[in-house]
Amino acid sequence: MKKSSLIPVTLVVAASALLLSACSGSGSGGSGTSTGAATATRACVILPDSSSSPRWENGDRPALDKAFTDAGFTADIQNAQGDPNKYATIADQQLTKGCGVMILVDYNGAAVAVTEKAQKQGIPVIAYDRPITTGTAANPSMLADYYVSFDNKKVGALEGQSVVDGLKAAGKDPATAKVVYMGGDPTDGNAKLFHDGAVEVMSAAGIKPAAEPTGVWDGQKSATNFEQALTSLGGKVDAVWAANDTNAAGIITVLDKNGLKVPVSGQDASTAGLQNVLLGKQTATVYKPFKLEADAASKLAIQLLKGNKPSTDTQLYGKPFIATTPILITPEKVETVVTAGDAKASDICTAEVAAACAKYGVK
Repeated sequence: MKKSSLIPVTLVVAASALLLSACSGSGSGGSGTSTGAATATRACVILPDSSSSPRWENGDRPALDKAFTDAGFTADIQNAQGDPNKYATIADQQLTKGCGVMILVDYNGAAVAVTEKAQKQGIPVIAYDRPITTGTAANPSMLADYYVSFDNKKVGALEGQSVVDGLKAAGKDPATAKVVYMGGDPTDGNAKLFHDGAVEVMSAAGIKPAAEPTGVWDGQKSATNFEQALTSLGGKVDAVWAANDTNAAGIITVLDKNGLKVPVSGQDASTAGLQNVLLGKQTATVYKPFKLEADAASKLAIQLLKGNKPSTDTQLYGKPFIATTPILITPEKVETVVTAGDAKASDICTAEVAAACAKYGVK
């Protein structure tokens, strides 16, 4: 496996670039939250689950832990394992022990109450990857003090474009194609951004959804929902917009069972997703180098732990926002993920995929 210190990604926010001002004076994008408690040495992190994506335990946990440890701070990183009640219990235990800053990946809105508790104690909260918002879906307001994520509308746009490109490559007219929309869990703020970005691109090409089941972040449930949609369409479909690789994998099992191969989108550049891309079962996956996101979040948190009040030049939902740029991975670009160290060729290139790996230079 090739290694490289260069990852072909740029930060959307250039000043986040210097990520943030290290001075303790008031910044233009500051949240106004007291950092009095931020002199503590503990960073408290709650991850959402292990099933929606392998990134949380395999990528984000070790990257965040290393960043805080290297900076001389303690990281308390726990996983709610898809249970909102466990999420709340973990938070209470962490807050009882003391946190200088909290980094929360929301799960079904569980981070809202935790954020409010932390802020009452003067502890700044960083919404990580997923927004922590109040208000309505049409008019959300960021509750957390800072938001660190990828440009998630761009993620959706790349997915939508992969569907459009896949239809055209198959000689299908997007305006008349039967496309099924399989989104993520609507309680996840990012799911709306993925959906909006994808729909904007697909609508511009003339695509209208032939079916759109309720979104989930669950491969098996996604497979069941898609199978029902496929049945309602008489077993005919021309493409599927799938919000992530896990959902795409479930959908592909149904397509395989019915002898169908159509354009399918996805994101996360998971091992299964990359295999499906190489096999031509998934048109592309969107690669989000978690190391960049973890690096941005940890640098921000370390500034807060030092008692500083960082600022950024960009806001989203009314709070400082730091974003990184996603990358579309087609078969020819799978090696990019391996070279960056975010996937192993030995895991990808199993017997079924070996020929495709050789064809596209994945090693």
